[in-house]
Amino acid sequence: MEPEKVRAPNIRDVARLAGVSYQTVSRVLNDSPSIRPETRQKVLDVIEAVGYRPNQAARALVTSRSRTIGVLTSQSAHYGPTTSLNAIETAARDAGYRLSVTTISTADYASTRAGLDYLMSQSIEALVVIAPQVRVFDAIHELSVGVPFVTLESTGRDPGHSLSVDQTEGARLAVRHLIDLGHSEILHISGPQDWIEAEARMQGYLQEMNEAELRTRAPVLGDWTAHFGYYAGLELLRFRDFTAVFCGNDQMALGFMHACREMGLTVPGDISIVGFDDIPEAAHFLPPLTTVRQNFVEIGRRAIAVLLGELGGQPDQNHTPITPELIVRASTSRVVVR
Repeated sequence: MEPEKVRAPNIRDVARLAGVSYQTVSRVLNDSPSIRPETRQKVLDVIEAVGYRPNQAARALVTSRSRTIGVLTSQSAHYGPTTSLNAIETAARDAGYRLSVTTISTADYASTRAGLDYLMSQSIEALVVIAPQVRVFDAIHELSVGVPFVTLESTGRDPGHSLSVDQTEGARLAVRHLIDLGHSEILHISGPQDWIEAEARMQGYLQEMNEAELRTRAPVLGDWTAHFGYYAGLELLRFRDFTAVFCGNDQMALGFMHACREMGLTVPGDISIVGFDDIPEAAHFLPPLTTVRQNFVEIGRRAIAVLLGELGGQPDQNHTPITPELIVRASTSRVVVR
């Protein structure tokens, strides 16, 4: 004979144990200001004791609020987008919201439209868009979103809705560091051509080199992987007419370090290397990697703050790009004159 299933406590159980009406419990759950503090605490104590969990769908029907923020993101397992999503989820949860996330398989208009339609069918109250390609944001602006939204993009084309780390300034910090160490022949290994962050970091490299009146080289277009950094390094190091490399992310920097070791070169004795992102492993590369750190926690906090401000009728207009930080470690040193 199968054991009888234990029924989860409901709102009427809480009301009975607290000695109040179920309407009072509902008001406590909806944070009504009309509830006396001692009554509120008594109900909360019972909720905690019995492990009651409100039915979110039922609450949405009663309050006309889903307490849900939608996230439209692209297919990507890269450190930056994934960490941004984690930071947004934490900030949303701290504010009493949950996320509904949908991933678009391609960056075309139809896929973006389908993803947005799905999120709107979930009665989301606000929207965050995380995508690497400009055309996704073009599609978003062509569609009628209908809820407060913020995009994590660094193009600067829509300052009223965008929020990002200043990718261009981060790249300039990296290149300026190498120039200050005496390097004048500096290569840049970029990310994919259609990625917003890759383009911004490339522009930062070019701007800083031009401002220092140094020779710029055509950036090498990569794919963010250590595999690419390794094989690009094997090819570029055959000529070695440079003393430093600014890699578009830490993984490509790792691959380039591997190529240096394989060709009998030392980092930073022969080649100085700077990455971008400051992934958790960067401090443990051999040698530890000089890189640019992005504050993904702050991105998540501010994205949710902007949306909550709009939902509450008090728009937060602080869309100023977040300044990244140069983290100097052992992969860079002063240029050696030979």
